Amino acid sequence: MRLRSSRVDAYAYSGGCPVREGEPTVVFIHGAQHDHSVWILQSRYLAHHGYAVLALDLPGHGRSLGPVRSSIEDLADWVLDVLDAAAIPRANLIGHSMGSLIALEAAARRPAAVCTLSLLGTSAPMQVSPALLNAARDDEARAFDLINAWSHSTVNALPGCPGPGFSIFNQNRRLMERQAPGVLLNDFAACNAYQGALEAAARLTCPTLFISGQRDVMTPPRATSSLVAAVGERLRTIGRPEPEAIRIPDCGHAMMAERPAEVLQALKTFLNRHLGSKPVD
Repeated sequence: MRLRSSRVDAYAYSGGCPVREGEPTVVFIHGAQHDHSVWILQSRYLAHHGYAVLALDLPGHGRSLGPVRSSIEDLADWVLDVLDAAAIPRANLIGHSMGSLIALEAAARRPAAVCTLSLLGTSAPMQVSPALLNAARDDEARAFDLINAWSHSTVNALPGCPGPGFSIFNQNRRLMERQAPGVLLNDFAACNAYQGALEAAARLTCPTLFISGQRDVMTPPRATSSLVAAVGERLRTIGRPEPEAIRIPDCGHAMMAERPAEVLQALKTFLNRHLGSKPVD
């Protein structure tokens, strides 16, 4: 479905179901060089089990019109503009990698609009390796190879090839190749420049979930600890429950593809627990 206003012209996948009024809304935000399709299993399941779903294509990605936004702050404002265009007063934000920073910043900028926050494959700061930045600038094909190698916990083994003729590595490669040249460098530069994660954590008011891959080398679990602590300190101050942190065994950064069922289970358990959570003034 398309969402249009004076500020956005966005595509959002609704999980194969119409967005029904009165159902809690879940907004999925993808990471660098990706689009809504990385959430295909999780978005379809929730759409068919009592949630209104919007899996977004960020500007200049997938089917959303550009230009790309060059900072996490601008992307967070864009997500909030999409909520306004869809007439959604409150939503559950779920973001992966770069998308986790966007979701975090959006929740901090408009706390009353966010029921729950789920951050997958996140870190603070989210620094991109110089080798990967250089490849994104000079040789995107090489960058795609590096991303595939570093994003998955297994190479040429299950679950990389879970069935004959199917490979999550090739699938991810084709997805990255669909984005316009220059998008990858823009996305990585935005992640690298963002220094506001801990400040944003200090403004949160909603229940928060962290999901990490045990074998994630892009955003290793240890790099999430400072953000988990900052969110915990903030939520305790306002009388909210401690943030939840889940680590998925034998899983890399591309967790929605490598361990889709485990990611879904963590998300639906968290969402069901906090349905109807009220904003904090």
